[in-house]
Amino acid sequence: MGSKAKKKGSAAEDILETLGDFTSKENWDKFFTLRADSFEWYAEWPHLRDPLLSLLRTLAHPLPLPLLVPACGNSRLSEHLYDAGHTAITNVDFSKVVISDMLRRNVRDRPLMRWRVMDITAMQFEDESFIAVIDKGGLDALMEPELGPKLGNQYLSEVKRVLKPGGKFVCLTLAESHVLNLLFSKFRLGWKMSVDAIPLKSSGKPSLETFMVVVEKELSTVVHQITSLLHNSSLNCNSKQVSGFTEALQNENLIREKYSSDSGLLYSVEDLQEDLLKLSQGRRLQITLGGPGCSTFSYRAVILDAEELADPFIYHCGIFIVPKIRAREWLFYSEEGQWMVVRSSKAARLIMVFLDASHSDTSMEEIQKDLSLLVTPLAPAENETGAQIPFMMASEGLKERNIIHKVTSSLTGSIIVEDVIYENVDSEVNCIFPSRELVFRRLVFERAANLVQSEALLKDEPLPRKLVSETGRKKNNASSKSRKSGSQRHNAGASNQLTVYHGYVASSYHTGIISGFMLISSYMETVASSGKMVKAVIIGLGAGLLPMFLHGCVPFLEIETVELDPVIVDIAKDYFSFMEDERLKVHIADGIQFVQEIDNSGVAQIHGKINDRSYTESPLNESSTVSHAGVELTKVDIIIVDVDSSDPSSGLTCPAPDFLDEFFLETVKDKLSENGLFVVNLVSRSQAIKDMALSKMKKVFSHLFCLQLDEDVNEVHFALKSESCIEDNCFSEASIKLHKLLEFKHPEIGQNIINATKKIRRLK
Repeated sequence: MGSKAKKKGSAAEDILETLGDFTSKENWDKFFTLRADSFEWYAEWPHLRDPLLSLLRTLAHPLPLPLLVPACGNSRLSEHLYDAGHTAITNVDFSKVVISDMLRRNVRDRPLMRWRVMDITAMQFEDESFIAVIDKGGLDALMEPELGPKLGNQYLSEVKRVLKPGGKFVCLTLAESHVLNLLFSKFRLGWKMSVDAIPLKSSGKPSLETFMVVVEKELSTVVHQITSLLHNSSLNCNSKQVSGFTEALQNENLIREKYSSDSGLLYSVEDLQEDLLKLSQGRRLQITLGGPGCSTFSYRAVILDAEELADPFIYHCGIFIVPKIRAREWLFYSEEGQWMVVRSSKAARLIMVFLDASHSDTSMEEIQKDLSLLVTPLAPAENETGAQIPFMMASEGLKERNIIHKVTSSLTGSIIVEDVIYENVDSEVNCIFPSRELVFRRLVFERAANLVQSEALLKDEPLPRKLVSETGRKKNNASSKSRKSGSQRHNAGASNQLTVYHGYVASSYHTGIISGFMLISSYMETVASSGKMVKAVIIGLGAGLLPMFLHGCVPFLEIETVELDPVIVDIAKDYFSFMEDERLKVHIADGIQFVQEIDNSGVAQIHGKINDRSYTESPLNESSTVSHAGVELTKVDIIIVDVDSSDPSSGLTCPAPDFLDEFFLETVKDKLSENGLFVVNLVSRSQAIKDMALSKMKKVFSHLFCLQLDEDVNEVHFALKSESCIEDNCFSEASIKLHKLLEFKHPEIGQNIINATKKIRRLK
């Protein structure tokens, strides 16, 4: 509690004197050891009951409401909320002493309440985990005037991150000026705010008022006036505190009024000009630029001053434009991702500008021209040479892009199939087809437009003689079926067509997945030499390129592929030449449920009709067991998870979070054969999220391995079921065995996989 305000009574004052620094964990541990019974810093439950419970009833979220109480201490606030019916409460505090005491106190009477030892400035919760965060003195405690706003700023950033859209942050505070300055500015853009005073019983003695500041999360850049619910009749504290709060509130609403006017933020930017003249290490400001009368468009923008100003910068200031389709990607949407962009830009100050629907029909040249006058005043004074501010945007390195199919699925959203020609391609690909410019076919989901789900190399193939003769006659009367059949792309009068070549994997992570088979190559060799089949389940079909490649190069592999969306299966068959046979089946099913239903007899199939097409719908029970290639199915030898997350802003692009749930991982381990291998493709730019995924896998599997691909975003993780496992000094021999087991039309492809095995490392 930054104010070190004293409560009535000498005993309370003596206890407060033991704290000293309110941000010290050791001091709080000592305090809670001395004071094991509950201690209420501010207003007590009888005063808080009505305003808090009324506020929680306004939240549009299914019950029970997921609530977070940070810096909970030994207050009874959570217990009262629980007894009032709010049972999904998570309490956190960095004092192990108080968390242990509170857990013991509540474990029987309030079993659903959760207690976590955690630093509230770096919370270990996923984004948008809570519908409300209720802070009773936590922010005040972090805002020691001598230490500045750093800890408070970090804490409020965490609050913003863990709140769901529409969620509310309730801050019970003494409302000192330095606390209000941070609180008001941190929740200015895209947040609704109201303030009220907690009514206290008159005691005849002056006391400090407790204020309740409530902010609601919106996904917008609208700046709202702060709603004051204060009534003089409810204020019975000293006039200095009230007048200070009232003055701060009036000043903030004046600032917000400027933001909300037609050219509002231009005025506020002018107010900040003196501050913006100098770089401020690690500063991040959200603003809006432009508007009627000063520019063609208005823009949402973020100003970021590099965290390490000693770096050798190429630019004093740069503009990074984020297209609408990429605005929700973690790299641009999250603060952590934005700082990564700053570092890679080599700019001392980066102004990240987000385009929206209003800019859709405008060329990039017009956008840059419109922005130029707006961003020039935002450059730091260090740019004394007057150098032009560069515009940056992520590039795909494409020479040509041709969308050949676009469809919307109720499960996946907008799906695009496109043919592209790259400016540069790897040398080994040119060796396969050296005589022509290479064309690749890509599968892209609009929800994650920067992530290519699947990518295939196209090859020339002669058209059937009859089709060649009919092309000219039918080119003006093509049926819908001919326009989409078999990945074909026709030119009038041409005798060749471009089809998917399944003897090459264009995606480096597919190569990485296969390289991990090295970890069980001895087992695979034993199975193959006995004339039996290795059984694999691949969750996530995509364009079907991985299963088709494996089908071609591992003749003793039996593959069951699982895909939730039948539209994806149609696309794989129609545009990427995916085909089923006795060794390769596709199931329309939920991947997690599919794995759960694998029994000791293995995977069997029901063939059904979807859109007049034959698909395998789900696993069968033991009585319906079938065998492939004359071999009875047993437990699965390889399970591969290769699915994307539906929320690109979460920071975890692949897989969907449910596939890293401990229950699912335990299920995978149970369904694997004794020598089984589990493979998961992990895509995230956040090291914290990668570490979290790894910790979950460590709880289930004893032996974990990782392949870090050249791009630092993508990792392939491998887990072995067996308690005994391959030694590191055997990797080279195992790699040679794998090479002998695989059959390739082009040696270069096999060499890529073997090279990848050399990068696999054991995780401790």
